[in-house]
Amino acid sequence: MNSNKKDELINESTYKYTFYRLCEGMKHIKHDPHKQHRLLLILALALLVAILVQHTFDSNAIGDILKIAMYFLVAVIALIAVLCYILYYGTPKIAHRIHNNFSRIGLTNSAGEIPLLLREYPFYKKSTSRQVFCLDFLSCSIEKSIWEDKKTAIETALNRNIAKIEEIDGKQGIRLYTVPLEQGLSDKIVWQNTMLNTQIPICKIILGESLLEQVTVDLNITPHILIGGSTGSGKTVLLRLILMQLLKKQNVQVTIADFKGGVDFSDCWKQHPKCRMIFERSELLSYLDGLIIELNRRKALFVSKNNCNNIFDYNINPIYTHNDAEPLDRIVFAADEIAEVLDKTGLSKTEKEVVAQIESRLATIARLGRAFGIHLILATQRPDANILAGQIKNNISYRICGRADNVLSGIILDSTAAADEIPSDARGRFIDSEGVVFQAYWFDEFNIDWNAPF
Repeated sequence: MNSNKKDELINESTYKYTFYRLCEGMKHIKHDPHKQHRLLLILALALLVAILVQHTFDSNAIGDILKIAMYFLVAVIALIAVLCYILYYGTPKIAHRIHNNFSRIGLTNSAGEIPLLLREYPFYKKSTSRQVFCLDFLSCSIEKSIWEDKKTAIETALNRNIAKIEEIDGKQGIRLYTVPLEQGLSDKIVWQNTMLNTQIPICKIILGESLLEQVTVDLNITPHILIGGSTGSGKTVLLRLILMQLLKKQNVQVTIADFKGGVDFSDCWKQHPKCRMIFERSELLSYLDGLIIELNRRKALFVSKNNCNNIFDYNINPIYTHNDAEPLDRIVFAADEIAEVLDKTGLSKTEKEVVAQIESRLATIARLGRAFGIHLILATQRPDANILAGQIKNNISYRICGRADNVLSGIILDSTAAADEIPSDARGRFIDSEGVVFQAYWFDEFNIDWNAPF
């Protein structure tokens, strides 16, 4: 790109930026009486000067020419003063510093243009006590993916944490949700029983807190969850947090497959009337066969009910559940280490056939379970791409990964985001498939009282 073309592009962005600054300045002045009074003062001074000009020059040919010239000069100066005044209030105070810092980290397009800050304003969210500030930029056609790739460098340039990056004005702008460095995520956030409202009719699960808000997942929208993380990342604690909330809700049955002998789940889980533990493959296959039968039964039931598309509609609509029909339970199957369930290494031919049947049943549930209220919550720490079949993984839309290497992060998230953004010593820190980093809530499973209401 030659220098003339670069200059043309830079001038075009400058004009556009000036227009945005004028619009922002007008908004600020419109909503602030003090700024309006100062603007009126500028215009009053211009009028005063015009009156002085009127009485300064004689009423003759030369005097009239001088008056016109002075009127024109006063009008030009007044216009420039008004425009400068509007531009001043339309330009964020930190714009120049950010512009210089972006230049230092090389956040530019092919023409050498640097994103321009349009506005800075507070963002209020009830679910967090952090001070969140939005920064809106004229992106100068720098793609969102480039902002995400340079996120760490941008945080350094801003001296703030970035909670979220999104496109605005179509794809012409970028909005950064930022948080002061001292208000970053805590290393441990303790679960409070008051966080869970059992009266909520939808299956919403609370996972933890991001910089921006409380992180939740709704099983009506994302019916299956895949959790990954290396040893000590907090994966099992997060799984227990999810299952505890489900068991606290009405009309939910939970079955946990734990082929490590149940060491990660204390006796309190076995004591719950709607929680079942499975430790053997043969027992698991029998259970999954029963789930497929139940799935087909519900399918036939919904077909027999006109306009019933899913379990949510069935349970909330009284025309489906009156008299002889009871609300259907949601059924959740969880595996603390799915690799232990599906790994065929060292197995006999018969055992491999059992594993293949288990895999087939899980694939069917992953594909069809959403509408019929049958959910999978699978966890793994083993970086083996052959463990999870494509039919299972591809039908699990919500994925979470804690501390992990590039391989495991790639298996869970299809990217290295977990390896890049989760510190190597972090516990309970996760990133989901939408790129949201959060600290999962920690709770003590040994103090669970299933009979105590939240």
